[in-house]
Amino acid sequence: MSSHTSEQTDSTGASDPAVDPGTPPALPLLTEPREGVPLVIDTPAGLERAAAALAAGTGPAGVDAERASGFRYGQRAFLVQIRREGAGTWLIDPEPFDDLRVIDDALDGVEWILHAASQDLPCLSELGMWPDKLFDTELAARLAGLPRVGLAAVIESQLGFSLAKEHSAADWSKRPLPEPWLRYAALDVEVLTELRDKLAGILEQDGKLGIAEEEFEHIRQTPPAEPRVDPWRRTSGLHQLRDRRQLAAVRQMWLEREDLAQRRDVAPGRLIPDSAIVAAAKAMPSTVPQLLATKGFHGRAAQKEAPRWLRCISEAKKLTDLPPLHVSTNAPPPPRIWPEKDPEAAARLLTARPRVAQRAEKLGMPVENLLTPDYLRRIAWRPPAEISLESVSEALEELGARRWQIEQVAAIITVAFLDPDPLPAKGQRGEETAAG
Repeated sequence: MSSHTSEQTDSTGASDPAVDPGTPPALPLLTEPREGVPLVIDTPAGLERAAAALAAGTGPAGVDAERASGFRYGQRAFLVQIRREGAGTWLIDPEPFDDLRVIDDALDGVEWILHAASQDLPCLSELGMWPDKLFDTELAARLAGLPRVGLAAVIESQLGFSLAKEHSAADWSKRPLPEPWLRYAALDVEVLTELRDKLAGILEQDGKLGIAEEEFEHIRQTPPAEPRVDPWRRTSGLHQLRDRRQLAAVRQMWLEREDLAQRRDVAPGRLIPDSAIVAAAKAMPSTVPQLLATKGFHGRAAQKEAPRWLRCISEAKKLTDLPPLHVSTNAPPPPRIWPEKDPEAAARLLTARPRVAQRAEKLGMPVENLLTPDYLRRIAWRPPAEISLESVSEALEELGARRWQIEQVAAIITVAFLDPDPLPAKGQRGEETAAG
C-alpha cells in the first residue's frame, strides 16, 4: 500500500501521552490519494482522455458514484469515481454530458468493484454504464461473516487503515466541488482493488467464493426496479389516516409536490415533508390561514406555496372516485396473526425459521443473505400442494432464490414442513411469531 496515511500524534509528532496504554493504537488514517487529488473531468476532451487511460489500464476497476440525495430531485449521479491499475483515479462530472457510454466502452469486459453495488448501479445505468462482471465488497463482507460491512469498517478490519466518511451525506450537486470533498471521493476507490483481493481470499478459504460470484452475477443481471404503482402510498405516516377523502388529499398533495420538485430539481421533502402532507390531510382546511395554522404543517415551501397545497385539498374534497383505504396484495399477513388465521402455516414458519438461521450461522453469514425472509414467509403461508424436496426447490426458485441458496435450505424447509413442531402455548408464542 503506497497511499499516504497519517498517525494520530500530538503537536510534537510523538504519540499522545494521554491515551490509555491499554487502548489499542489508532489505525493510520488514509488521507491522500497516492497520485494526489485528480482534477474533475467535465469536458469532452477530458472524457476522451479518461476513457483512453482506463482502457489501457489493467485488472479490475474500482467504481463509485456520489448522489445528492435529500438535496436534488431523483437519484442521479453528480460525480463518478473510477480507479484502475495503470490508469490512476479519474473523477468525472456527469452533468455536462448526455451519458458516459465512452467510459462504459473503455471498461468493456472489465470487472467492476463497487461497495453496496445495488445503491450505485441504478444511477450509473442512467449514464449508460453497466458492468460486464461485478465484485461487491459490501456483499462479500456479509457473506464472509464480517461483523461490520460499511466501507470504512471493512477497510479497517481487512487493510488496517482508517477511512474518513465525513462527506458521505454532502450535497454533491454543488459546483465547484470543494477540494476536501474531491479528496474524499478519490479515497473511496483508492483501495477497492486491495480490498477485493483480501475478501476474495477469505471467501475462497471458506469455500464461499462461488456463492459470492453467483450473488454478484444475480445483482448484475437484475434490471433496475420498475416504477412503483401508486408511489404516493409510500408517504410516511399514511397509516394514521382512516378516511378515503383524506387519502385523496395526500395523493393530490404528493403528486403536486412531486411535479414541483421535478421542475425545480429539488428533493421533494425540501419543499414540505411527508409529515406536513399528512397533517394537512388530517385537518382538511378550507382557507390558507387555516392551512398555515395547522399543527405540523411546515416546510420551506409551506407558506409561499400555500395556495397550491390548499388547491390540492379542495380538489380532494370534490372527488367522487376516492382511493381505497387498502390495496390488495398477494403478500402473507403479518406472522403474529398466523396462529389464529392458519395454525398449520404458523407451525411451518416457526419450525423452519430457526433451522434456516442455524444453517446461516454454520455458514458464517447473515440469515437474510442465506434466504430472503419474505421468501420463507411466502412459502410457509402457501406451500406446494405436495411437499417434497423437488416442489419446495421449485417454489423457492419461482420466488427468486438462487441455486446455491436452494441447495442450502430446500431440504431443511422440506423436513420442517413435513414434520413441523407443535405450536407453543398461546402465552409463549407471541414474541416468536412477531419476530417473523
